[in-house]
Amino acid sequence: MTAADVPGRDAGAVSLSLISHTNAGKTTLARTLLGRDVGEVRDAPHVTAEATPYPLVQTTYGDLLTLWDTPGFGDSVRLVRRLRQDRNPIGWFLSQVWDRYRDRALWLSQLAVRNVAEQADVVLYLVNAAEEPDDAGYLGPELEVLEWIGKPVLVLLNQTGPPREPAVEAADAARWQAALADRPHVRGVLALDAFARCWVQEFTLFDAIDDLVPDGSQAAFGRLAAAWRDQRMDEFERSMAALAGPIERAAADRVVLPAEPLSSRVGGSFGLPNPARSQARADAAERMSARLRDDLRASTDELIAIHRLEGRATDAVLERVADDVHVDAPLDEGRTAALGGVVSGALTGLGADLAAGGLTFGAGMVAGAIVGALGGAGLARGVNVYRGRSDASLRWEDAFLDGLVTSSLLRYLAVAHYGRGRGAWTEGEYPPFWRELVVEAVVAEQERLAVVWAQTRESAGSRGDDERMRQELEAVLRSLALGLLDRLYPGALREVEFRG
Repeated sequence: MTAADVPGRDAGAVSLSLISHTNAGKTTLARTLLGRDVGEVRDAPHVTAEATPYPLVQTTYGDLLTLWDTPGFGDSVRLVRRLRQDRNPIGWFLSQVWDRYRDRALWLSQLAVRNVAEQADVVLYLVNAAEEPDDAGYLGPELEVLEWIGKPVLVLLNQTGPPREPAVEAADAARWQAALADRPHVRGVLALDAFARCWVQEFTLFDAIDDLVPDGSQAAFGRLAAAWRDQRMDEFERSMAALAGPIERAAADRVVLPAEPLSSRVGGSFGLPNPARSQARADAAERMSARLRDDLRASTDELIAIHRLEGRATDAVLERVADDVHVDAPLDEGRTAALGGVVSGALTGLGADLAAGGLTFGAGMVAGAIVGALGGAGLARGVNVYRGRSDASLRWEDAFLDGLVTSSLLRYLAVAHYGRGRGAWTEGEYPPFWRELVVEAVVAEQERLAVVWAQTRESAGSRGDDERMRQELEAVLRSLALGLLDRLYPGALREVEFRG
């Protein structure tokens, strides 16, 4: 039994009516909240021709939360005049018969009003946040209509654009709150963009609705809000697993290089070229790169599906991941220089793990030659690890793995903010302030990640140990992601346990 199934009273139903000036994004937001395509989305007025109910969330106890998508307001001034006539027979005839056939836009607006009056427990009123409140000529008449209906109203700021810093969004909300301060039926103002909302903002929305539902529905709505929270947190946990898999496998990945004759190793220590060795390392690096590329593509596809979006990862997305690793990772240059001239781009994090394995070089071998024979030029750059084995191998360097964590968190934020109404998922430009926050967070966990990388390499190949290290990496990612979301949306996750 989940938190949403605890019985307290009879099962209940709560209805939300989504309403706005026509063509303001109601259906787009409905698609985002519902996680499926509903209605029709076009850049035209009155695309939605009737009030349509959609189940938003249900509990196994029988509670139901319904979201109504309504026709938008059209000519609000005329609508106010018409509704003032609605309690006399002539007004009834005009609104029920005449408008339907002679003034369809006005009739659709009346349908929206009737839905709110007859069905809504709480009204979700969308406004175009790109406009100044004083410039929205429709705002006053529509708020008058909603006041006439008498239902509590939450104003949702839509069309705010790409995700912005919390202080900027707070300033937008404050601006609209000030403009609506003399409207007692407006009970709150929240940013909830149909294109770029994040699921944690929905927690804030549910908290606000909880204060407005009728007394008799509060227990049912509490269970519904808990069910919604459980669903979203389950998606979050599955997302962390999708991110962790490719990174854990990359940390454990290793390619054994062909054995080299002693003469080749000694020659390499004096800077003599060795085309065969260089080609072997390049081939090994390409195999590792291909595995990681395929793994990241599958992970991104899974992330998209978890968030009930459409679309597939493309090579352009993976190139972007490589760029993020290279530019944004908290890198130590002494640790990341690797296989100079052999690989480039994202593969600059590939480390050479070369070992002599107790080989006897003879008393005449100078110390510098021994060092060179063990690791070539890479050892001097700090990227090789001597483990006492008799083979030479390539592995992903710690700094590159740190960079994968950085890019994976950026990718997660991009998907988690992608409204379904935008259509198939495509990678866009990250807001600049995301990069700074993510890098700062990963740097703070660098020591913990170093332990994970070391233990993952040591346990590679053991099924039980591999699973344990994947879970440990998931815990780190979970902690990082929740911390980032908490910084982006302060207070929205106050009931979520920050374990990890």
